[in-house]
Amino acid sequence: MGKLRDQMLRDMEIRNLSERTKRCYLDWMRRFSAHFGKSPDQLGDEEIKGFLHHLLREKKASQSGMNQAYSALKFFYTTTLGKTWNGGQILRCKKGRRLAVILSKEEVRSVFAGTRNLKHLALLMTIYSGGLRVSEASHLKVSDIDSQRMTIRVRGKGDKDRYTILGNNALAILRTYWKVYRPQDWLFPSRNPKEPICVSTIQKVFRQSILQAGIKKRATPHTLRHCFATHLLESGYELYYIQRLMGHSSLKTTSVYLHVTCKSVQNIVSPIDLLESLGELRPDSKGACHASTF
Repeated sequence: MGKLRDQMLRDMEIRNLSERTKRCYLDWMRRFSAHFGKSPDQLGDEEIKGFLHHLLREKKASQSGMNQAYSALKFFYTTTLGKTWNGGQILRCKKGRRLAVILSKEEVRSVFAGTRNLKHLALLMTIYSGGLRVSEASHLKVSDIDSQRMTIRVRGKGDKDRYTILGNNALAILRTYWKVYRPQDWLFPSRNPKEPICVSTIQKVFRQSILQAGIKKRATPHTLRHCFATHLLESGYELYYIQRLMGHSSLKTTSVYLHVTCKSVQNIVSPIDLLESLGELRPDSKGACHASTF
């Protein structure tokens, strides 16, 4: 795919796609080409549909993987080759909706209490304080912390910078951390001070803290970002402001947290409790229920 690969890479750079997205798209186009043993400019709609069906049925690809492949193919054919994309024939995998794992405020507190290393504690508290993505936290610089304005400057996805909030508790632990570690450039450097901490390291740190806290939920460092949004919603803050703090381009993305917040749900009375009296429904030894009054 040599020449076409270079053309596609150029187009992605012009669109200012992230390095991760560029690698992902190029990998999917390589796999698509290898599947048929032909250059993708020699393939069309039927091959695209066949490849997507192969991924779904034979490779058991995840919904995320299916949508990545679809986006890569669409970008290549519409942008790099300038062809028309037949959306009526080439269907995107329908998105399901899985609710995010959310920790209660008490559980978040126990995660912090179970984090023994000062640097790791400052890192996790900063993620939760500003609702950061893990990659955003790893690439924070010392200069991104503004204690006067109580903000964190974030280099977001697609080079979309934003400011988010810096809580007093996070600032206090960051000041203690700075006095001990004295980071110079990267706020959370790796063992090599010229490199930022690895995402995999943050994931490992969080797993250890979760285990120490005795939490059984399938949480990840990204869960702290989910908790940031959910806890703000439950505290009464408007969705619009949470969207801006999290760096979502669409309010629809942020609105998913309306489905995981329990503030409103906890105030709803089940219709069974609206019935005046059900009496005492007690099963007998055979499992039959008898009510004294009804």
